[in-house]
Amino acid sequence: MASSRLAFRDVSFQYEGGDPLFSELTVHFPVGFTGIIGANGAGKSTLLRVGLGELEPDEGNVQRSGEVVYCPQRTDDPPGMLDAFLAAEDGYAYGLRGRLGVEPDFGERWSSLSHGERKRAQIGAALWLEPTVLAIDEPTNHIDSVARQLLLDELVSFRGVGLIVSHDRDLLDTLVSQCIWLEPPTAEVYAGGYTTTRELREAEREVRVREREKATRERDRIQREVVKRREKAARSHKDRSKRGLKIGDHDARFKKNLARVTGKDGQAGRLLRQLDGRAQHAQERADAARVDKHHELGIWLPGSLSKRSALLTLDETVIPLGSERRHLSVPPLIMTPSDRIAIRGPNGTGKSTLLRHVLPRLNVEADRVTSIPQEIDAATGAGILSEAQRLPRDRLGQVMRTVSRLGSRPERLLSSRNPSPGEIRKLMLALGMSLAPHIVVMDEPTNHLDLPSIECLEEALAECPCGLLLVSHDERFLERLTEIQWRIESVDGIDSALQVETVG
Repeated sequence: MASSRLAFRDVSFQYEGGDPLFSELTVHFPVGFTGIIGANGAGKSTLLRVGLGELEPDEGNVQRSGEVVYCPQRTDDPPGMLDAFLAAEDGYAYGLRGRLGVEPDFGERWSSLSHGERKRAQIGAALWLEPTVLAIDEPTNHIDSVARQLLLDELVSFRGVGLIVSHDRDLLDTLVSQCIWLEPPTAEVYAGGYTTTRELREAEREVRVREREKATRERDRIQREVVKRREKAARSHKDRSKRGLKIGDHDARFKKNLARVTGKDGQAGRLLRQLDGRAQHAQERADAARVDKHHELGIWLPGSLSKRSALLTLDETVIPLGSERRHLSVPPLIMTPSDRIAIRGPNGTGKSTLLRHVLPRLNVEADRVTSIPQEIDAATGAGILSEAQRLPRDRLGQVMRTVSRLGSRPERLLSSRNPSPGEIRKLMLALGMSLAPHIVVMDEPTNHLDLPSIECLEEALAECPCGLLLVSHDERFLERLTEIQWRIESVDGIDSALQVETVG
């Protein structure tokens, strides 16, 4: 592998018409992986693209050497190097394809692949190129637990410079040696993995909070003293004024002239000027003790319980899985209004296909179904944002309050030309939940969401009274929220079978 180098020198970037995402960022990227952390829409993917040269910084410069490769969040289209990777006959390509479960016909049937299969193929092809600089956006999205470990093993052995965006806390703790935390317009660099740097940031914030509280108390004390001194100075000014003295009252005029000569009468004014200076310095100290604003998170999802006896009644069936040779065997299924169901299974066994089969067969009015797909392509995302922008003001306000409580800034989202996948997922959820649905159907609900948003969504769904039908590889998420599981198992590599179980 050629020499690897990537460094930012005073780099600033903002999209036209938007606010700065990061300003004067200086950072050296060592060999190994650097984690990029931040809320949805904070500029994580943008930072990757600036690092690789896909976007030019507004100020500063990026120093890089060697071949660069980018694995974006979306897997709508096959990567350009996929065909070459699938056809390669070298030992490294054979090993990668075998370890990551990448089949020779993945290119031909890309549209029917699960997004987890697409992600493995995308990253496998990128690693096969052995780039000097590799940027990966959400590598474990859609990946089942077995494939995740295989992928992690491959990434640990990477010997170039890596940049990684991920909501997978364990992956970040295992893989990265430093983290860049984005909170526009600031970007701060810390040594260590996610857990270490998060604790360090929290400790620093507590120190800044105490410093600001101390500086604010001192400022307020001085300002109260300023008020007292102004009142005293005003009285002194009145006392030394000759206005109102009777003509011929020479004794009174003599006393006022004497006070002016000795300076005693002007002492209050001089002390006031001194205090004004101290008050200004106290205000500057309070302003310097900057504390990042913590936006309040937490939402209540106004779902409602259907009065129907069942949300779904499905007869035994067989569903094709993208080819004549592959299918999913489904037993009779029923879902009651209060059921909370997890669909589990390895990548490629038909979980998303089952959801697509179920959705049009729900015994629920269309406007009482909130459905969030596994992936939302860029064009669809732009259409959803445009739809939201045209909402009546009161409905838009309601939707944007939910988006805000999920950790994204509404003003930034509404002004965005390219909203992030995480922001679009939040917007779709907010739009759907504003109609008090009878059922929430989500395919990989934690994909693309930042970590605080995942925890917030989990809390909200736990309290929501409507039915839940969830596909996810996030075991902690499913264990908290579901009581029934529909587990899909691969029978012989060609067939898949669904088993219905009650979770104890």
